[in-house]
Amino acid sequence: MVNSLLSPDFIFETSWEVCNKVGGIYTVLSTRANTLQTSHKDAVFFIGPDLWLGKENPLFIELDYLYKPWKLYAATYDNLQVRIGRWNIIGEPIVILVDFTSFYQMKNEIYTDLWNKYQVDSLHAYGDYDEASMFSYAAGKVAESFYRYNMNRKDRVVYHAHEWMTGLGALYLQSAVPEIASIFTTHATSIGRSIAGNMKPLYDYLHAYNGDQMARELNMESKHSIEKQTAHHVDCFTTVSDITNLECKELLDKEADVVLKNGFEDDFVPKGKSYSTKREKARLKLLEVANKLLGTNLDDDTLFICTSGRYEFKNKGLDVFVESLNLLNHDSKLEKNIVAYITVPAGIPVPRQDLVDRLYYNDKSKEVLESPFITHWLDNMWDDRLLNMIKQLGMKNYQEDKVKVIFVPCYLDGNDGIFNLSYYDLLLGYDLTVYPSYYEPWGYTPLESVAFHIPTITTDLTGFGLWVKHARNQHGIQDGVEVIHRSDSNYPEVADKIKETILSFSVMSSEEIEHIRKRAAAVAEHALWKHFIEYYYKAYDIALRNTRKRLLKQI
Repeated sequence: MVNSLLSPDFIFETSWEVCNKVGGIYTVLSTRANTLQTSHKDAVFFIGPDLWLGKENPLFIELDYLYKPWKLYAATYDNLQVRIGRWNIIGEPIVILVDFTSFYQMKNEIYTDLWNKYQVDSLHAYGDYDEASMFSYAAGKVAESFYRYNMNRKDRVVYHAHEWMTGLGALYLQSAVPEIASIFTTHATSIGRSIAGNMKPLYDYLHAYNGDQMARELNMESKHSIEKQTAHHVDCFTTVSDITNLECKELLDKEADVVLKNGFEDDFVPKGKSYSTKREKARLKLLEVANKLLGTNLDDDTLFICTSGRYEFKNKGLDVFVESLNLLNHDSKLEKNIVAYITVPAGIPVPRQDLVDRLYYNDKSKEVLESPFITHWLDNMWDDRLLNMIKQLGMKNYQEDKVKVIFVPCYLDGNDGIFNLSYYDLLLGYDLTVYPSYYEPWGYTPLESVAFHIPTITTDLTGFGLWVKHARNQHGIQDGVEVIHRSDSNYPEVADKIKETILSFSVMSSEEIEHIRKRAAAVAEHALWKHFIEYYYKAYDIALRNTRKRLLKQI
C-alpha cells in the first residue's frame, strides 16, 4: 500500500518544541526523527525557534558548513537570521533554528494580511500568541526562502506544522508558495483543553458546544481562530487520537483527514544487565529519599508508585490520584508499604537543605522532617493545590501509615539536587505508574512507562488508553495496562477503581509481577514508530494530491 502513495522528496517540519524540550510534542518529533531519517535521509528539515541565542543549547549541534550559501542569501535578501545544525538525538536530523524577533515590527501588517486572506482574528490576542505567531511566520519564511534557493517545482515538498503556534506559517505558505503541500496537526484543541481546564464538563456536552462561542466565553478567540482556520485551509488536517478527533469535529467544525497516532522508540530503554543495574540504582534512590524525608526504615519490599507530567491538576488526574491514595491508606486489606511519588514540575523549586544534609551525611535520624510531603521548597507552598488537597484529606505521612505520598515539584534532569537522576533513569525504579487523566489527547507518560516495563493505570479519556482498549487484547493490569472508564461524572468510581487496582497489584507474587512487566513491554512494542509511521505516509499522500488539485484550480 505504501508504495502506491505519493511520497515527498523533502519535508519541512516545524514546532515550538524543536530542540526545545517543554512537552509531549518534543517526544513525538524527537522519537520519530530517526524513522524519517531512515526513509528520507537528510531530506527532513526541522524548523524551531532560536531561544538559546548567546547560550549553549545541549540539544543543538551547530554546523556552519551546512547550506552555508543559502544561509548567507537568507540573511541578505530575506531578513532571516538562522543557525543550521543537527538535533542532538538519535538520527541527528538537520535543524534550522530561526531568530524571529525582528518580525515583531511587522506584526500588524502580518495580522492584517492573515485576516484579509483567511479571516484569522488576532485582535483578541494576549499571552504567548504574539511570540508564537512571529515564530510561525518566520518558520514559514524560512521554508519559502529555502525552497526558492535549493529546490524547484518538480520537487514534491511538504510543510508539516504542529499545534496552533505554527498555524500562521502554514497559512502564509498557502499563498506565498502554493507548490508546497501543507499538513497541520493539532495535538489538543486549544478550546477543548480550556473547557476541561476551566472545570466545565467536556464530554457530556461536547456535541452541544459551539467552538466559536466557547472561545469568546473563555477568552480564547485568537488561538481558537488560528487553529480553526488552519485546520480548514491546509491540504491535510490531522490530529493524534480518535478522542481528540471528536473535539476537532465538534469544536473546529473539521474532522481530521488522518489520525496520526503517537508512536515511540525504545532505543534508550536499557537492555539486559544494564536495565537491572539501573533499576536497582533507581530503587535505592527512591528508598533513600523516602526514608530520609520521613524518618522511616522502609525496605526494598516497599511498593513504589508514580504519576508525572504537566501540573494540570484536573486534566492530568492529579486530584483523583491523591483521592485514591487516601482511600488506599484507610483500607484495612492493604498490607504492603506504599510510597507514591508525584513528579510534577511546579514554580521554581529549591532543594530543601535539611533533606540534602540528611542524604549527604547519611543521617539515620528517625525524626520526620518538617512538611514531609515535598522534596523541594516552593515559594507558594501555602497556595499549592496538591499540598492543599493532601492537607484537606488529613494525610500525614506518619510512620504507621501504609501509604505515603511525596511531591517532587521539579524537572528530573539529573541535576535537581535531591535525586540527581533523569526522569527515565528514575522511572526504572517504580513498580507501577498511574495516569488517570481527564483530558489527555494521547498520553506519552503511560506509553513511556510500559516501554520501560513498568505496568500502568490510565483511563479511556486518553488517546493511548483508548488505543489500548480497542486495538489490543487487553484484560486489565494483568496484561500490563489497566484502562479505567472515566467520564464527566464518575470521579468517585475512578478513585475507587485506582485504589482496588493498586491493592490487587500489591498482593501479587514476584512471578506474577514479572509476567505483567513483560506484558507491559509487549504493549509498547505495538506502538513503535515502525508501526505508526504509515499514518504519516498517508498524510503526505493526501497533502500532495490535494496540492495538485489546488494548483490545477489556479491555472
